Amino acid sequence: MKETFVCVRCGEEHPISKQEAFDGQLLCPRCLNEATILCSWCGGRIWLADNAGTNDIPLCENCREENYSTCVSCGRLIRNEDARYRRSDEEGDYPYCSHCFSSAGTGGINDYGYKPTPIFYGEAARFFGVELEIDGAGEYDHKADRVLDVGNRDGLEHIYCKHDGSLEEGFEIVTHPMTLAYHQRKMPWEDVLAEAVSMGYTSHQAGTCGLHIHVNRNSFGPTEVEQDACIARILYFFEWHWEELLKFSRRTERQLERWAARYGYKEQPHEILDHAKKGGGGGRYSSVNLYNRDTIEFRIFRGTLKYNTLIATLQLVNRVCDVALLMTDDQLKALSWTTFAAKCTEPELVQYLKERRLYVNEPVEEEAEI
Repeated sequence: MKETFVCVRCGEEHPISKQEAFDGQLLCPRCLNEATILCSWCGGRIWLADNAGTNDIPLCENCREENYSTCVSCGRLIRNEDARYRRSDEEGDYPYCSHCFSSAGTGGINDYGYKPTPIFYGEAARFFGVELEIDGAGEYDHKADRVLDVGNRDGLEHIYCKHDGSLEEGFEIVTHPMTLAYHQRKMPWEDVLAEAVSMGYTSHQAGTCGLHIHVNRNSFGPTEVEQDACIARILYFFEWHWEELLKFSRRTERQLERWAARYGYKEQPHEILDHAKKGGGGGRYSSVNLYNRDTIEFRIFRGTLKYNTLIATLQLVNRVCDVALLMTDDQLKALSWTTFAAKCTEPELVQYLKERRLYVNEPVEEEAEI
């Protein structure tokens, strides 16, 4: 007599040679295939009802727990090594799939490489883009969102936030290009800085932060030759007045060597530019970074959450650009710092120059930096 067994699932009798044992139960081959599945990670068999993954990625509970996450935006199952994170609160990081992370827009803290299409604010030839680093109170999306809510009120997209690996517990606030007048009159800098301070951030005091200012190259002339001549004079100004600018920057020589190196003084402006183009200085980490196609970047300044200092820094960069644009090489070479400072009339810049003992020997009591 032929030996048989009864499948616990379908209740039918089958030849004993067809029996499949799983989880202490005897199944026929059809029921085994219909009721169980192999974990795509470890290859172990599990009941279909216990699949902790998806139809396309079946997983046992242990493999799901140890090796996979769920995108908090779309719910897609993602391997831990493929997950992207946006720091949302102090208790932990929320995983995103690459698609949702990339399409998250300007909310929260974007990747370091994030670069939206620029929006230009104001009417003038010269625009300033500010990168302000803040640190010390966490790299959290919800805190960045508070800064964004203040800076982008009334439906205007003035700023966005980015990750910066040089910071310990902070992020970078970046503006779209704005004229100096727009920065002073319409960009809500005072409220943005106050919001950052209220959450415990610092910039100057953190010791890790910089204030970088981009200026559009085409504001120096319609041709590359004209632009280069003006940029050469900017580089010369920085080298000729390095000691005063170092004092203005609030940085140390060692900090500048690392983040905003000088090119080195030469007799003629074009010689400094030639040296820069041949890789002199610190490359992208030079006092005036020339590596960007559309802008030059002033990197010498230490970060600040003090409104007057921020505006004064923009005004100084604007004055330096004016001098380089309007003076000849010989006129620039004859320009002393005392003469340059004496012709600065902007209230914020004059106040800051006095605080730093850089304005015609008229020092004033300095307010603490933040």
